[in-house]
Amino acid sequence: MSEPGQSQPQSDDQTHFGFKTVEKQQKASMVAEVFHSVAGKYDLMNDLMSMGIHRLWKRFTIDCSGVRPGHKVLDLAGGTGDLAAKFSRLVGEQGEVVLADINNAMLRVGRDKLRDKGILGNVDYVQANAECLPFPDNHFDLITIAFGLRNVTDKDKALASMLRVLKPGGRLLVLEFSKPEFDALSKVYDLYSFHLLPKMGKLVANDSESYQYLAESIRMHPDQETLKAMMEGAGFEQVTYHNLTGGIVALHRGFKF
Repeated sequence: MSEPGQSQPQSDDQTHFGFKTVEKQQKASMVAEVFHSVAGKYDLMNDLMSMGIHRLWKRFTIDCSGVRPGHKVLDLAGGTGDLAAKFSRLVGEQGEVVLADINNAMLRVGRDKLRDKGILGNVDYVQANAECLPFPDNHFDLITIAFGLRNVTDKDKALASMLRVLKPGGRLLVLEFSKPEFDALSKVYDLYSFHLLPKMGKLVANDSESYQYLAESIRMHPDQETLKAMMEGAGFEQVTYHNLTGGIVALHRGFKF
């Protein structure tokens, strides 16, 4: 169902940018502008927007990862490196973590933060598009993408690319905003997202438009069952999801066999 002011793509060459309809070839650069703008305040805004709860969501993701020493992990759309930092310690010296992001500004912030924490030896940094990952087939034991899939233009293509670079037996974890389970929560969440969030962005980051887009992109992202079906369609098996904070966020998990 469309929201007021929300447009629908009219052709296969068009897609959503928030509630707007844009040409697919334009979306990547438009998303890049958003994250270039918010990179410097990204961690601070995450803490403010979620009241710190995003740390619990990420901790749950780590707990579901099954990562062991020696594993190879791809933290896709890894931004400022919260997950990559944890995985670096878990995989140890014999393991490998790749922090990948399509946005160079976000990647720089993540690299600087991890280096400030003394994390150097087993983390590589790669600027990469999720739709065409520059890695060999059957390479990673785990792929995570946290709060990044909704910004990808062709999600089906990205999921297929992730499947290709996973080893047999490997797993994909998608942590993303989703659809609240209860109507009352949904109404409160909409009020927060579309009224308070842009104002917070203006006050803290001097950028209300980027946070308006982020709120709209959350609404346009597939709901829990739709994303599950998309993962299954890409070839993932045993796909499940777990709702967090009443479905405001969901963690999807799928395996490659």
